[in-house]
Amino acid sequence: MARGQLRIYLGAAPGVGKTFTMLEEAHRRKSRGTDVVVGFVETHGRRHTADMIGDLEVVPRAQVPYRGTTFEEMDVDAVLARRPEVAIVDELAHTNVPGSRNTKRWRDIQELLEAGITVLTTVNIQHLESLNDVVQQITGVVQQETVPDAIVRGADQVELVDMTPEALRRRMAHGNVYKPDKVDAALGNYFRVGNLTALRELALLWLADKVDEQLDRYRAENRIGGTWETRERVVVALTGGPEGDTLIRRAARIAARNKGAELLAVHVTRADGLAGADPALLARQRLLVEGLGGTYHQVVGNDVSDALLAFARGVNATQLVLGASRRGRLAQIFAAGIGVTTTARSGAIDVHLVTHEEIGLGRRRPIISSRAALSRPRRLAGFGLAVFGLPLLTLLLWVERGELALASDILFYLAWVILVALVGGMWPALLTAAAGSLLLNYFFTAPIRRFTIAETENLLSLAVFLIIAVAVSAVVDTAARRTREAARASADASTLATVAGSVLRGARPLPALLERLRELFGLGSVTLLERRPDVPVAPDRQRDPDAWQVAATVGDKPCAAPGEGDVDVPVDDNLALVLRGRPLAAEDRRVVEAFAAQAALALRQERLAAQAAKAQPLAEADKMRTALLAAVSHDLRTPLASAKAAVTSLRSHDVDFSDDDREELLAAADESLDKLGRLVANLLDMSRLQAGVLGLTLAEIGIEDAVPRALDELGDRGRTVRMRYPDDLPAVRADPALLERVLVNVIGNALRYSPPDRPPTVTASDLDGQVELRVVDHGPGIPEDQRGSMFMPFQRLGDRDNHSGVGLGLALSRGLAEAMGGTLTPDTTPGGGLTMVLRLPSAEPPVAASEEEATALADRAILERIQRRPRTASEPASDGREGG
Repeated sequence: MARGQLRIYLGAAPGVGKTFTMLEEAHRRKSRGTDVVVGFVETHGRRHTADMIGDLEVVPRAQVPYRGTTFEEMDVDAVLARRPEVAIVDELAHTNVPGSRNTKRWRDIQELLEAGITVLTTVNIQHLESLNDVVQQITGVVQQETVPDAIVRGADQVELVDMTPEALRRRMAHGNVYKPDKVDAALGNYFRVGNLTALRELALLWLADKVDEQLDRYRAENRIGGTWETRERVVVALTGGPEGDTLIRRAARIAARNKGAELLAVHVTRADGLAGADPALLARQRLLVEGLGGTYHQVVGNDVSDALLAFARGVNATQLVLGASRRGRLAQIFAAGIGVTTTARSGAIDVHLVTHEEIGLGRRRPIISSRAALSRPRRLAGFGLAVFGLPLLTLLLWVERGELALASDILFYLAWVILVALVGGMWPALLTAAAGSLLLNYFFTAPIRRFTIAETENLLSLAVFLIIAVAVSAVVDTAARRTREAARASADASTLATVAGSVLRGARPLPALLERLRELFGLGSVTLLERRPDVPVAPDRQRDPDAWQVAATVGDKPCAAPGEGDVDVPVDDNLALVLRGRPLAAEDRRVVEAFAAQAALALRQERLAAQAAKAQPLAEADKMRTALLAAVSHDLRTPLASAKAAVTSLRSHDVDFSDDDREELLAAADESLDKLGRLVANLLDMSRLQAGVLGLTLAEIGIEDAVPRALDELGDRGRTVRMRYPDDLPAVRADPALLERVLVNVIGNALRYSPPDRPPTVTASDLDGQVELRVVDHGPGIPEDQRGSMFMPFQRLGDRDNHSGVGLGLALSRGLAEAMGGTLTPDTTPGGGLTMVLRLPSAEPPVAASEEEATALADRAILERIQRRPRTASEPASDGREGG
C-alpha cells in the first residue's frame, strides 16, 4: 500500500489563517470528487472557521476521561475504519490527553499516512523543536508542545500561510482570533509587533532552507550540474597564502550587497597530500571567514580549477572570488594559471579576479624547500663514498682492463653514481659523476692517460653517462625532498587537527566532524553506527540491520548496517563508521580511521556532557545549602532576639508594666515569631524546591477566592489593594496553600513600594488555557538589567547589609509558580512602576491546547528551578524587592 502524502500549512503565529486555508483546500478537493473527511479541527471559537467546515464530513471525536473530566481527541480508529482519501487533522504539535492512543498528534498522523491516507495539517513555527529556545528568547514563553523537525521537513508539501504583524493585530483587535477579554493581554504580550516580526522571519527563513533542500534534491535526481541563481552564494578560493585576508573581505563585501547571500570559503588540498599551504594562515583565515558569517570548507583535488568549480557548482554558487596570480610574467607565458583556467571553464558562475599585494612575487615555497633534502650524516657519507670509493673502483677496473670494454666500465661508474645518490643525495652524486667522467677519460678512453678522446663514439658514451648520472642524482634528491615534505605535511595535518579542535569543542561536535569527512572525500553520507545494547557481539550479526542503531549521520540515505556502505571502518566491537558515495583508495582509509577514532571520542564526549548536565543540579543544590547556612544567621537571630527580649521583659519582676506596655510587648513577640515562622517556612520550601521533593496538592481554585485570602494574610495593608477581573474567569489548577504564599509575597512587595495615594491593583484575564494575574504597582520600578537578579535566592549573600532579609520572597514565589505549572515574570507598569505577571494553567483549558498535565509540568518546573544558578557575591544585587 502506498504511503499517504503529508501537506502542512505553516504559520508564524496563531490567527494567521492556517486552519481556514486548510479547509478551503479541503473544499476544493471535495469539489473535484476526492473523498475528504475532518478528523479533527479546532475552531477556537472563531465563527468564520466554524462556518468554513460547512458540509464536510466530520468523524466523531473520541471521549477521553482524565482526572474527573472528559476531553475530546481525534478518534484514530474511526478515521482508519472510514478510510478516506484525505483527512483533515488540525494542530500537528498537539499533545493528546493521557489515555489516548498516542501521546502526540503527529504520531496519530503517521498512522494515517502509513494506512495510505493523505493528511492536511497545520503547525506554527514556534512549535518546531529546533526553534524552541529561539522562540523562548524572543517571546519569553516556553513552548510546552513541540514537534520534531524531521516530521515537518519530511512533509511532501509545506505551504506558508503568511500575514503581516499589523494585519494580525487588527484581526485580534476585531475579535477574530481571541475573545474580547483576552485581546488586551495578548496584544501586550505575545502578539507584540516585534515578536510577530521575528516569528515571521523565522518562518520565512526555515521555509527557505527547506526549499533549498528540495531544489538540491531535484538537481541531484535530474543530474543538473549548472548553476541556478536562486540565491546569491559567493565562494572565495583560499590558497593558504597571505593574500587570503584580502580575498575574504572582498568576497564578504560582495555578499553583503545582496540580502540573504551566503559566503563560503574553500581551500583545495593537493591529492598527493604534500604541503603547499601555511596551516597557521589557513587557521587564521578560517576564523576570519566564520567571524564574517561565512563557512569554511576543504576539498581534495588534483586539478585546482576543476576542484573549485566542482565545489562551486555543488553548492549552487553564483560568484567565485579568486586572487590574481602571484607568478611572474615569464611563468605565465608557459602556463595560463588557475585564475585564467577557472574563468574559461566557469560557465554561468561569475568569476572575480581580485588584485592584492602579493601579485608578481611568486609562490612561496614551503620552508622545508630551503633545507637540504637529506640529513648531514648522509650527505657526509655520500661525499666519503665519492672521495674514497672512486679511486678504489678505478683501481679494480684498471686491474681488469684487459677483460672489460669501455661500456662495462661506464656501467660500473654509473652504478657507483647511483649508489652515492641514494646515500648522499644530489651534490655528492654530481661530484661522483664529474670525477667519474674524468677518470673514465683518463684511464679507459683512448688515448690512455690523456684527457683527450680520439673516437666520437667514446665521447658520446661519456656524455650519456654524465647526463644519466645527473638525472639519477636529481631524481633521488627529489624523492628525498618529497619524503621530507610528506613528513612535514603529516606534521601540518596534526596542526590542522589541533585547529579543528574548535569543531570538537562546539555544541554538536559529532555532526560537525562527520560533515567534514563527507566534504573531504565528496561522499553521499557518513553514518556512525552503534550496536544495540541487547545484541551480543557475533560474526553472524555483524551486518544485520536489526543489530545496529544510528548514533549520528550526515548526508542523504544513512546506512543501517556496515554492509550497506561502500566503506566501513570498525572503531571497536560496538561502533562502526560507514561511508556511502564511492570507494576510497587504500591510503585514504588511514585518514578515515583517524576520523572514526575522533568520532568515537566525540560521541563519548557528548554523552559525558549529558551526564555532567545531570550532575549539575546536585552541585547546585550543594552550593545552595552552603549559601543557606551563611545567609540565614542574621535573619533567624533578629526575630529570635526580639521575641526573647519581649518574653524576658514580661517575666521580669523588677518592672511593673502597664496594660498598654504589656500589650505592646506581647504584640512585638507575636510579630517576631510570625516573621520567624514565615522565614522558616520559606527556607524549608526553598530547600524542597532545590531538592525536587516539594509536595503538591493540585486542585481547582478560583482567583476570586485566592486573592482575598492573601489580602487577609497581609492585614490592614491588604485592604487598600484594588481588584479587577471578569465574572466568568475560569478557575486555575494550583495548590491552594502555595498559591496563597505566592500572592502574599508578590502583593506584599507591591504594597511595600507603592505610594500611599496609589495602592497596587490586581487584575486577571484568561488566554489560551492560562489565567494571567497581574499585580500592578506604581513604585520606583526595577531596571531591566537587574530583573534577573531579583529572582536569585540568597542574593544578598556576602553583603554587609542584611537587614532586609535573605532575598527568598520572589525566588520562592517563582519556584512555587513553576512547580504548579505556571510562570512569574516582571513587566514595566505604564507610567512607572513594576508589574508582576503570574500565569497559571486554567482548570478548563481548550481541548486543542491539550490538558496541561499538572504533575509532569511540576516535575519539569522543579528540575528547571534546580538548574537555575544562585547569584554569586560578585553579581549585582537588586533594589531589595523580596517578600521574605
